[in-house]
Amino acid sequence: MQFCLQLAPHANIRYRDAQVKLGQAELTCLLCALSLPAETQVTTIGGVPCLTFSANALTPEALALLGTHSTRLMLFECVDGGLLRPLDWGHTAYLPDDLSEILKYKGKTSAAFTHMMMNCARAASDFALADQPLTVLDPMCGKCTTGFVALQNGMNAVCLDIDRKDLKEAADYFSNYLQFHRLKHRLAQSSRTLQKTPVPIAEYTFSDTKEHFAADDVRTLMLAEGDSGLVGDLLKKRPADLLVCDLPYGVQHAPQNGKKAESFPKLLERILPAWRRALKPGGAAAISFNTLTLRKDTLLTLLQNAGFTPLIEPPYDDFSHFVEQAVHRDFIVARNEQP
Repeated sequence: MQFCLQLAPHANIRYRDAQVKLGQAELTCLLCALSLPAETQVTTIGGVPCLTFSANALTPEALALLGTHSTRLMLFECVDGGLLRPLDWGHTAYLPDDLSEILKYKGKTSAAFTHMMMNCARAASDFALADQPLTVLDPMCGKCTTGFVALQNGMNAVCLDIDRKDLKEAADYFSNYLQFHRLKHRLAQSSRTLQKTPVPIAEYTFSDTKEHFAADDVRTLMLAEGDSGLVGDLLKKRPADLLVCDLPYGVQHAPQNGKKAESFPKLLERILPAWRRALKPGGAAAISFNTLTLRKDTLLTLLQNAGFTPLIEPPYDDFSHFVEQAVHRDFIVARNEQP
């Protein structure tokens, strides 16, 4: 049977060209996770970019996973005579899509790109078809776009950053969001000492409906302030299923260790072992970076030295794309194979 996935147009013109390439790679990753290693093709129907693939009749499980595709608009079955029959994939967002879009700031990563990285990491993990909500970790979260995308998709999120101002802005925004949408929730604030360093923590527990909240069918968002190297100790008892992180792109975001600036390689050499400890065995990480400031082969070596297993075969071998003159972005998906 032939199927057609229609891509939603992206508002960013520069990203729109890359969207087709990345959307095809993402679809192939999802099909592989479903044990449907179909060859995907890019085509145009009525002037609209679409992705096509052949497979047996799609199960409800397959439809649900394909329904999480970051830029899907419609999914069709191709029938006789060139007609397209729309399919209901039964996937609805846990929270409204505005959660990751409203908060604007310089250097913000596209929510659609973040969603795509998350899906590729999930497809590469042992938890691609898990029934229970997964937990997504962003150990350099900034103002929490990754966390908000995870929450929209019904996952739990753990977000760590060293910048108190960014975390406060994310926390204030999320508190206002919950109140505006009248979502039942509670907030617990605490502090933990990790490696002799106090780490302030704000943990939100909430649900999409009052009925689910009363039944304790809830999701959580943890915002923690501290150095990224502390995340292994932070999640020692509750490691995450997935790790999704957009590394700083250049000098203007130079990472800090106390008051001393670190180069990207030195920073990653120090913190990647902690990131691996914060991830469950069988979990996967998706880490994006600017190829103009960090070479791909350097990041691959650092990941391998930290114990990760980078995926270098198709469809995980090339996510590179142009963002702007100073940013050529790529990302690597790597598994945590520790016993």
